[in-house]
Amino acid sequence: MAMGCIMPNSVKQRKFMDFKMFSYAISAIMVMIFNTVVSQNLEGITGVRDTSYTTVSAFANDIKTHPYIKIVKEFDFDSVKQENDITYCSFGERNLKLDVFQPKIQSNTLRTAIIIIHGGGWRTGNRTQHYPLAQQLANKGYVAFTPEYRLSTEALFPSAVYDLKAVIRWVRKNAIKYNIDPEKIVVSGFSAGGELAAFLGTTANKLLFENDICTSEISTHVNAIIDLDGILSFVHPESGEGDDSKGTSAATYWFGYSKAENPGLWKMASPLTYVNEKTPPTLFINSSVARMHAGREDYIKILRNNSTYSEVISFETAPHSFVLYNPWFEPTVKGIDNFLKTVF
Repeated sequence: MAMGCIMPNSVKQRKFMDFKMFSYAISAIMVMIFNTVVSQNLEGITGVRDTSYTTVSAFANDIKTHPYIKIVKEFDFDSVKQENDITYCSFGERNLKLDVFQPKIQSNTLRTAIIIIHGGGWRTGNRTQHYPLAQQLANKGYVAFTPEYRLSTEALFPSAVYDLKAVIRWVRKNAIKYNIDPEKIVVSGFSAGGELAAFLGTTANKLLFENDICTSEISTHVNAIIDLDGILSFVHPESGEGDDSKGTSAATYWFGYSKAENPGLWKMASPLTYVNEKTPPTLFINSSVARMHAGREDYIKILRNNSTYSEVISFETAPHSFVLYNPWFEPTVKGIDNFLKTVF
């Protein structure tokens, strides 16, 4: 009898506490590294939500160059059950919320979960912008989640990463409740949300980016990544992030440092830094704005070297906010559905 394979609870607890202490030590070292160059700029933490990026504001800008576009409205599917404002994580008085969209029809087959992360330069945007996408995916049989996360007006990097990893844990913890296959969890996102999705997918269970809030003992690995026009590297030559010549850039606000002040942090925050043989299959859906997929080809090359599936869908005439409009919304949904049927 292989009794040595059975670990007493006291040993498990001690190992878990050692893990937590090591994690805290790593986090402390990371903070020290962040602060060795210059003092972090905290002026961007205003405590006031930035509402500058909305579907309406994006449309008002994009219709000037794309007069044929139409905003995708929310759907009213009889087949979809929607639950709003569920708290997935709390700390202090802060309750982080998400929404769930699931098929009403019961199924004997476990469903695929899709977490949809909104964009807005890590500073603005709102999860409600992707209700139409979540509704459409739920209508196709998926269980979709639209979470909020702390933006740079509230907390700097890596707080958003901690929040969204808590979402993955929450989804996995509630897999039975929502009839989800815990090995079919997909993380997706648009723009800044796409970058975050790729970051989550490439740093699963990586101590440097794990936090003990909200069920830390649950794995944060995901089984597929869908990046909708999100950059893969902040320091790649193709990236436009970090140009503060006309005002503080979105990424500079998020990090509290400019690229020149702390290039190591900008590289540390880049998904491309962590792509390896464990990175899951990835779908890229991109607009005509080349800088919004900076690092994509280098990322794909690493996946190919590890025989990991990837796919690219390019809308050659689309503006950056294409996922909010027709004529690109329906092809986006179809592309996501086809990709997931391929990898699962």
